[in-house]
Amino acid sequence: MPDFDVIVIGAGPGGYVAAIRAAQLGLAVACVEKEPTLGGTCVRVGCIPSKVLLESSERFVMARDQLAEHGVVVGDVSLDLTTMMRRKDAVVKSNTDGVAYLFKKHGIERFTGVGELQGRGHVVVRHEDGDTELHAEHVILATGSSVAPLAGVEVDGERVITSDHAIALSEVPGHLVVIGAGAIGLELGCVWARLGAKVTVLEYLDRVLPTMDAEISREAKKVFTRQGLDIRTGAAVRGTKRTKQGVSVSVEGASPVKADVALLATGRVPNVEGLGLVAAGVATDDQGFVQVDAHLRTSLEGVYAIGDLIRGPMLAHRAEDDGVAVVERIATGAGHVDYDLVPNVVYTEPEIASVGKTEEQLKEAGIAYRKGTFPYQANGRARAMAATEGKVKLLADKESDRLLGAHIIGARAGDLISELTAAMAFHATSEDVARVSHPHPTLAEVVREAALAVDGRALHI
Repeated sequence: MPDFDVIVIGAGPGGYVAAIRAAQLGLAVACVEKEPTLGGTCVRVGCIPSKVLLESSERFVMARDQLAEHGVVVGDVSLDLTTMMRRKDAVVKSNTDGVAYLFKKHGIERFTGVGELQGRGHVVVRHEDGDTELHAEHVILATGSSVAPLAGVEVDGERVITSDHAIALSEVPGHLVVIGAGAIGLELGCVWARLGAKVTVLEYLDRVLPTMDAEISREAKKVFTRQGLDIRTGAAVRGTKRTKQGVSVSVEGASPVKADVALLATGRVPNVEGLGLVAAGVATDDQGFVQVDAHLRTSLEGVYAIGDLIRGPMLAHRAEDDGVAVVERIATGAGHVDYDLVPNVVYTEPEIASVGKTEEQLKEAGIAYRKGTFPYQANGRARAMAATEGKVKLLADKESDRLLGAHIIGARAGDLISELTAAMAFHATSEDVARVSHPHPTLAEVVREAALAVDGRALHI
């Protein structure tokens, strides 16, 4: 008889949420995690610590450069990086402790070690004291992802670093080169630029945030350039070389970029090493992603894979949704994720958020659409906040008016996108959003005005 109903390998956002939901549904749950603390990359060294530093660095800039226009005089402002990092660590600990508390609350049995799949329902936990064998009716693989390597770039943790190191630097680098202009690269580049570093961003493709709507991407590059980032697109990095002074980053067709530190932020790859997938009969594709069907089932019966292990957006909330869908299907027979409506947020200042189709995707698919945009500059609350950069852009089907995509660059974009995600989930039209009363004065009015603009009747511009 199996020891458990469900074994989850990995305690990141996908894994720990799957374990909690399974326990809520009355299943006996074990969770295997190789790190001594729970929460995975997101909680320990990714989403949470980076957002703490983004928040702290933004407040530093506000105190130094922006409060005076509000009539708030603070005198000389200086950086205490040690205290900033100590606060970041405290927030991380609070979150990891929170996950541990939830495991205890829900009776989830935790095993520390590396989980290896040895066949259907059979997992071996490898740890310092030996091996522990576990059995269950169902196994969920949720081991997440790691920084993708780049040919010629050797990470040493000192001169060439990853995001894991970038959230824990002991001093502000004089010059930081960021390799990759995706969300991680831009967020961490902004943190250190705010704290005083010269930041150069090298992006292989022709624009920053290449998966987002091109119009929003162009706007973002202008904003970050005004903030002092030196952004170079079409820059193919061919390698790094450690020097006496720091690091030299070679770029195809251009002079090397010399800096104190180089941050590798060119993407992530699934963590499949040590899982025993091949021997167990779990199929992967040519890039190492675990292959699953529409219900997240792998090629081995009773084994599922979620989050960064499978194709799709590598986002914590997507992994959580995957985990909930799998365990609900196990327990109730029904579980679903709409992958067309997974919002994406970049937590720079201003924030950038999107959901649904980009304008380029609609054009490529031959879908006729109407577009409505509205600038923050014309919004009373944005003016009061001195946060007038950015816009909301909505895309609606030309015939039915159903919302197909929403894209925001501006203050609180990560919060505003939720209204549009919910609207799109219920097949709302731009007219539906426009007819809903939005409180005044709020930034949410920018969303309503963009919806009105789809029909050419925005009120305040």
